[in-house]
Amino acid sequence: MQAKPEAPPELTSDGKHRRFTFVLLDQFTLLCFSAAMESLRIANRMAGQELYSWNVLGEGGDTVTCSAGTVFQVESDLNELQRDDTIMLCGGIEVQKATTKRVLSWLRRESRKGLTIAGLCTASYTLAKAGLLDGKRATIHWENSDSFAEEFEEVDLTKSVFVIDGNRMSTAGGTSSIDLMLKIIAEDHGEELANMVADQLIYSSIRTDQDVQRLSIPTRIGVRHPKLSMVIQMMEKHIEEPISPSILAEDVGMSTRQLERLFRRYLNRSPKRYYMELRLQKARNLLMQTDMSVINVALACGFASPSHFSKCYRAHYDTTPYRERGSKGARQVT
Repeated sequence: MQAKPEAPPELTSDGKHRRFTFVLLDQFTLLCFSAAMESLRIANRMAGQELYSWNVLGEGGDTVTCSAGTVFQVESDLNELQRDDTIMLCGGIEVQKATTKRVLSWLRRESRKGLTIAGLCTASYTLAKAGLLDGKRATIHWENSDSFAEEFEEVDLTKSVFVIDGNRMSTAGGTSSIDLMLKIIAEDHGEELANMVADQLIYSSIRTDQDVQRLSIPTRIGVRHPKLSMVIQMMEKHIEEPISPSILAEDVGMSTRQLERLFRRYLNRSPKRYYMELRLQKARNLLMQTDMSVINVALACGFASPSHFSKCYRAHYDTTPYRERGSKGARQVT
């Protein structure tokens, strides 16, 4: 790390102290928690004064295990907070299981005080389950977006890296905690301090709430072909009502045969097969992350017949949707 500057930056606010309360849900993702906390620590160091403080809570007030298996000792149970606290709820894998009735009741009680509450990583699910995101914009890790959208229709789900909507905040997981904290630091004490924190974190590309979380389609598939990218983008947007290959080809100014050759050349599969894999991946996410019936999952993924859905699912995953629903092999990860 670079040495602390001799003179701290001139703060644009009155330097008012702000406290963050981190709440660790069972199996929380360590990165989202540590990235947020480190941003605050470095802000204090760069400013030469304690602008931020924090404490760490967890249900039961004892220990909480992160998704990597490390056990953390929290400072206290879910106790009553001050009105000017900011809650940072940290989620991870198996967030549905970690979203207990006690956690939900505590969040609702604290929200009635008007506290600002953030859901980091998959904790957006917990906030939505508590009804705290109704009518608001939010985000969640892309792997959980399908199931979230199906369960919480009253939430305006985006693909952004982070979202701030009034006194509710949410992040997509991973390093997006840094982006959110840099935004908060900049609003509290100015861009100069936020940029100094980013420099200390070796964070050279600060993202805003206008940036999306997933890699571009060319980067994901390892192919830079504009028409291929356009077709895949259309496929991803029309899972519930699939578009025929002939229409996809026509929309990008190609013949169906040309589209077939394009997919064979770059992805070693037909457009129909690639589309089917996208639909089955969404189906698997819904089966593992929601309580939707198998029939409703099939309909949400463009299968008119449950038997056809089951046949395609078994051919691809070597198990049936019903057996998948009962397994523990696939979980939300960040």
